[in-house]
Amino acid sequence: MMRAWILPVVLLLCGSVAALERAFGGSPGSAATLLLVFVLLAGVTSPLVFPRSVGALEAQQRSAVDGRPVVFWRPGCTYCLRLRIRLGRGARQLHWVNIWRDPAGAAAVREVNGGNETVPTLVVGGQSHTNPDPAWVREQLSPS
Repeated sequence: MMRAWILPVVLLLCGSVAALERAFGGSPGSAATLLLVFVLLAGVTSPLVFPRSVGALEAQQRSAVDGRPVVFWRPGCTYCLRLRIRLGRGARQLHWVNIWRDPAGAAAVREVNGGNETVPTLVVGGQSHTNPDPAWVREQLSPS
């Protein structure tokens, strides 16, 4: 789980250093703006943006019961972030599996992607789709 937080922490540290330089350089307004930008970037790249992850087996069991798709993802993946943001509130209708926290999820992704851990990988009705278009994913969700 530690490596999921490496990028956000590095962004916060870099932003803090850059903001301190600006603040001591006599520009507190731009320092605050710069720090805010880095804090937002750290938040967006952190695992906090995604709904709570479950294990691959639990996600597959839940999907079999409710028919909702399963998304395999990992923190720091820009394509996963793009999918999450474009889905908006609809992202909560999916079962999210963090492959860095779940070895079974990572193995499932490697199995359908020729040995690669390519994410996001979406499983709908037993069919896997690697890096699907967010508009298509929205179509797969049941209206609520």
